[in-house]
Amino acid sequence: MKRRKNESGWTSAQTLSEALPFIQRHAGNIIVIKFGGHAMGDAALTAEFAKDIVMLRQCGLKPIVVHGGGPQIGSMLERLQIKTEFKDGLRVSDMETVGVAEMVLSGAINKSLVSAINVAGGRAVGISGRDARLITAKAVNPDLGFTGEPVDTDTSLIETLTHSDNDFIPVISPISAGEDGAGYNINADTAAGTIAAAIGAARLILMTDVEGVLDDDGMLLTDLSTAEAQNLIDKGVAKGGMIPKLGTAIHAVNSGVNAVVILDGRRAHGLLVELFTDVGAGTLIR
Repeated sequence: MKRRKNESGWTSAQTLSEALPFIQRHAGNIIVIKFGGHAMGDAALTAEFAKDIVMLRQCGLKPIVVHGGGPQIGSMLERLQIKTEFKDGLRVSDMETVGVAEMVLSGAINKSLVSAINVAGGRAVGISGRDARLITAKAVNPDLGFTGEPVDTDTSLIETLTHSDNDFIPVISPISAGEDGAGYNINADTAAGTIAAAIGAARLILMTDVEGVLDDDGMLLTDLSTAEAQNLIDKGVAKGGMIPKLGTAIHAVNSGVNAVVILDGRRAHGLLVELFTDVGAGTLIR
């Protein structure tokens, strides 16, 4: 069943009675949300995102937030006059770069997002892939240095945090450690997909800086199968950061996540539009 393209967004016409069936459908489900892109640099958008996350928890959903911070890392590297480059949408990370990434991601960004959710009325707890061996990593390949990929996960900590008796909202930095304790900078989309698959999430939502997945003409694709998503990668339609996003979506769906959505994090209440209306937002992959 194809979704209608949502032109109006979340409006006053979206009453509680209209949203209630969708709330009931998702109640009790684990929803992994990757928050990233330039929305993270906008205090107003971050505050609105935090309110939406708290609303999800109050409606009976179990949100888990995994955040990125590419623009902020880039800004700090520039300030420190450290050169960096990307290959296939992934940052090349030497030891110096991954140290800066950990400082930015697990430090300033993680704690500011935790604070925003707590101010909005939630009970957020900030952790990273290092904590309780949540994600064990290895190098993607030697050319990317300390840019890592997950090789193992242990979700016991976030299962404890999200248990109904505790009511916490995990906020996770993707910085993880190898078997020897060395830090690895894992792409936040990849980390979110790995966690979603490992914990059995009903849905993975990747919030980014674009409307969703676009075709050759720049038009939004509202629905994709995993085969269609792979075809976009193979034909070169997907470029840059969209490559790991689609790769993550394919892996997550093949690993048991019901559906993955790629949507614009700069859009006000896009998260609620996606989950609590019949029109959705962005691109649904299943």
